[in-house]
Amino acid sequence: MVTAGRSRAAAGLTPLLIAGAVTAAVCLWLLVQTGDGVLIGYLGGPIALVGAVYGCWRIGSSIVVSRPVRSFWRQLSHASVLLLIGSCVSLSLSNNNAGLSLVAAAPNVLGIVWVVAAMARLPLGENSLLGWSRTLLDLTTVAVAGTLIFWYVVLSYAPPGVDLESRAAAGTVGVLGLVALAIIGKASVMPNAPIDALALRLLAGAPIVGATIAVVLIAGSDGPRLAMSVLTGPLVALSFAAAAWRQRHVLAHPSADVARRHRSMWDLLPMLGVVTTAALVISVSSREMSGRERAVIVGAALIVVCVVARQLLGLRENKRLLVGIRTQQVELERLAMTDPLTGLANRTRFGAALEERLAGHRAATVLLIDIDDFKVINDTMGPALGDQLLYQVAQRLRNNSVVTELPARLGGDEFAVLLDADEIDVAEDAAARIQRALSEPFRVGEERLLAHASIGVAVAGAGDSADEVLRNADIAMYAAKEGGKAAWVRFEPRMRQEVVNHARLGSELHNAIIRNELFLLYQPVFDIATGRLHGAEALVRWKHPARGFVSPGDFIPVAERSGLIVPLGAWVLREACRQLAAWKAEYGPGAIKAINVNVAVRQLRESGFVDEVAAVLAEYGLLPGNLVIEITESSVADGRQVRETLNALHEMGVRLALDDFGTGQSSLSLLRAFPVDVLKLDKSFVDGIADGEDRGRLAVAAAVAQLAEYLGLSAVAEGIESEAQLDRLRDMGYRLGQGFFMAKPLPANEAGALMAADPVSVIN
Repeated sequence: MVTAGRSRAAAGLTPLLIAGAVTAAVCLWLLVQTGDGVLIGYLGGPIALVGAVYGCWRIGSSIVVSRPVRSFWRQLSHASVLLLIGSCVSLSLSNNNAGLSLVAAAPNVLGIVWVVAAMARLPLGENSLLGWSRTLLDLTTVAVAGTLIFWYVVLSYAPPGVDLESRAAAGTVGVLGLVALAIIGKASVMPNAPIDALALRLLAGAPIVGATIAVVLIAGSDGPRLAMSVLTGPLVALSFAAAAWRQRHVLAHPSADVARRHRSMWDLLPMLGVVTTAALVISVSSREMSGRERAVIVGAALIVVCVVARQLLGLRENKRLLVGIRTQQVELERLAMTDPLTGLANRTRFGAALEERLAGHRAATVLLIDIDDFKVINDTMGPALGDQLLYQVAQRLRNNSVVTELPARLGGDEFAVLLDADEIDVAEDAAARIQRALSEPFRVGEERLLAHASIGVAVAGAGDSADEVLRNADIAMYAAKEGGKAAWVRFEPRMRQEVVNHARLGSELHNAIIRNELFLLYQPVFDIATGRLHGAEALVRWKHPARGFVSPGDFIPVAERSGLIVPLGAWVLREACRQLAAWKAEYGPGAIKAINVNVAVRQLRESGFVDEVAAVLAEYGLLPGNLVIEITESSVADGRQVRETLNALHEMGVRLALDDFGTGQSSLSLLRAFPVDVLKLDKSFVDGIADGEDRGRLAVAAAVAQLAEYLGLSAVAEGIESEAQLDRLRDMGYRLGQGFFMAKPLPANEAGALMAADPVSVIN
């Protein structure tokens, strides 16, 4: 990355080095030349201007810069070509002693006109008819004053024999040079202009050279005329190349100090033209008028000078006011576009940059970055430490993004990076680079934290809007989270259809809850030592009127993502408790003592969940001990709100079962930190233990049974599918188990029938 940056910097400096070297060589030639071989001196102009053309063209053809900047420098490259043609014409006429002709000056005149046209496209003040009228009046004032100066002053020093065509050509070049100088000066003081102010001031060297050569060619002696003739091309090229280098430097280093835009003598050129014209009027009229008439002219000129001075004082006062307003405006714009915590671009600036890039049909790729499990860190360690972590994540993104990429914080723990590329491999390399940068531990206060991220990659396609690209990146980011987190996923069109299908299924699930399309099955839990029915786990099922039976693996994730898991879980809790109360009324002491209900982390985050459980138990006349709430390890580690909810439930008397035990990374620490009553050995450890070949599964299964006995907890083996597994688990010390070998999930009436069945027949 550093090597590439250096090579780009060297490429940007090459035109400036060429123009500088040629200018120095021509100056050296002027010192040693003897009057012969003038052609050699004129060779410098075309060579230097080729470098200037290349320098301007590089910026004008770059896709990573904004459209106004690209358009301006492209037009300057065209002007450089015209000046190059003019330099070649001068080279071809170098051995002729003919004066400056309109034909020879035509390419240079067109080049200056092209520069003026490029400047006119920049913001030069108020973008209205009044603003443009002011600009036009300023330029007209400079043009008229320049014409008068050349006509009455410069041409008066012309030696005898200079033809009218040479005078007209020189005057045209000189006046256009002054006009170009005035418009460059006006553009360089405009606030928030797209072109760097110092680059514009460096460009001013070209019209100054043009005006100077016009004066020297008419009124100068042979020596200065030759010097300016051979130096004009290299000096103009040096001006263009220096300006292009400055612009490339600012584009490559946006945080570098930018030249301040303030008023200068250039901005006073129109007023200087008025004063100069008044002086000419006095000088010319004094030769032919009487004393009284001369006094009137002098008085009129003095009034003009006073008016100009008064306007200057007014401008100075206005300037003082405008500086404060502009300073506040710049600060407000910075605040409106910057995230206050991290200093990165915020969502507004990121969206505007993405929209601009898409509007200009430029390549764009969005990386959407979400910190995995940030809520756990924020809730566990406090928001102050969470903010410090977000700040450090932002610094990692800034330090690992190249200058053409825009990192931003969109809100919360969500970040984004805008790339100026649409190649898949470039986007994937950038995602992998950011993943590596964020994988290193963060030093936050006294803590060292790991904060992995899930990244969604979306490459902008033809016709995509900014919202669509961000939405695609968001879809891909959620796919990365569902795939296991700490990974990146590239968006594919099929993902959008999956989201649509999930949304449609979510809408239908919402209706299903209202229309009572859901029902419960009950997975029996047996005492595998006695064969007696011990309990049952309530499992929700959905019979869709059109789709038929919908798998829980399809609609449960939709419910969790959409938030429907809260009303769905509330329905399951109420229905399971109602059914347990019905069994107790029907079977009396033979009924199971408790019902197991799975609860999602989203429910545990609800502040009123504990009260909801208490109300349901009271409604159906149940005790807290009649309810077992099954939770996963990831739910337990979710944050402070979940911990408080679980502690409140445990204190109430509700039993807590840790489902899928052994599959997480922090199972043992959870047993010390949270009130757990039941451990449910995950099915993955039950599979394959019958033959005894998988020693790892055997060891884990045995360890869980011993751990539960040591801690005074109940241990339940899930997913028992054979008698051999049942026997092996019984030998390990397990008392409770569930699985298809003993009973599949059953409707309420069939599960109730088991409560009256013979214990031996239940197992067999």
